[in-house]
Amino acid sequence: MNGNIRIGNLFGIPFLINPSWFFVLGLVTWSYGSDLARFPGFAGTTPWILGFITALLLFASVLAHELGHSFVAISQGIPVKSITLFIFGGLATLEKESETPLQAFLVAIAGPLVSILLFGVFFLIDNTFALNLPLKAIISPIAYINLVLAVFNMIPGLPLDGGNVLKSIVWKITGNPNKGVIFAGRVGQIIGWIAISLGILSVLGISRVGSIWTLLIGTFLLQNAGFAAQSATVQDKLSQYTARDAVIADSPIVNNNITVREFVNNHVIGKERWKKFLVVDEAQQLVGAITIDSLKQIPTSEWNEVYLNELVQPVPEADTIPADTSLLEAAKTFETKEARELVVVEAAKVLGLLEKSSIINLMSQEEAAKSKAVVKSTKDDDKVIVN
Repeated sequence: MNGNIRIGNLFGIPFLINPSWFFVLGLVTWSYGSDLARFPGFAGTTPWILGFITALLLFASVLAHELGHSFVAISQGIPVKSITLFIFGGLATLEKESETPLQAFLVAIAGPLVSILLFGVFFLIDNTFALNLPLKAIISPIAYINLVLAVFNMIPGLPLDGGNVLKSIVWKITGNPNKGVIFAGRVGQIIGWIAISLGILSVLGISRVGSIWTLLIGTFLLQNAGFAAQSATVQDKLSQYTARDAVIADSPIVNNNITVREFVNNHVIGKERWKKFLVVDEAQQLVGAITIDSLKQIPTSEWNEVYLNELVQPVPEADTIPADTSLLEAAKTFETKEARELVVVEAAKVLGLLEKSSIINLMSQEEAAKSKAVVKSTKDDDKVIVN
């Protein structure tokens, strides 16, 4: 979320607060303080102080919930980018997904289990010890808030923990993590629409179930579940193709045994698209790369005597990718290495260049082909055969 304020680190994890958190902090303080002010024994500023402490403990419980997710993720070797508190609770942002359905399940269930544990601790304190009235006014609601936090988060739709549990189950059944996200995302969208409907009916006075918060939470669920499902759909499509499928057809590949003059005449003049070329030997193995700018160091009078292999620059191994690498992994490589292009290699031979744009073009072509197939199938179904 944009505008987050970094407070510090918790167990090495960056701790952030979104400005919306302050609104909820004030709202909970005012709301609970107002309720306490109606009871005898709570005079002056006491209700508001207790309301403020309760609000802080509420968010401390949310923070503990997110730390539960984080610690399990860290135990799996997954770095945690940050923990953020915001208007609807908390969010632990992980560096990557778990590697197995069981690991994903354990990360998802850890948060609700922490909330259940906190409920048990506070419930035990509330019902075992003779607490004074102010202390009881704090402990009792915090106990049940943690119970509600656990139950609410186990609703089986993304982005809630229950949705991630559902995702891991579908992943286990299908063997495809993206299908798990898609399914749990769709369920999350359905739940979001139900919450929005209940919220609207409540605001209009038609239903006693729901509130303005139900409407806001439903909108939050709908947006995030939709984004997760859409992202997983794209990832699922990318995983079905390899780098070989998206190689640029007219990739700039030249042999190292030609002169600079031949190179300029046959590959540069009138072809302004490429400023950098891959150089290969007779066996089509990568020798290196050459840029147009590197030609400036050679006088034009010597272009017939100088060969490309004298000007070639090595290509880092990190900028090459096996042809059978899935496009999903290729896309992740582009993001993590911030590379503009990758050299696709198969059995040490260069197939060509891979760019982000070539991946997008392939996906667009596939979608267009599917659309044409659907239209053709519809037309064929509409044909009437008369004997």
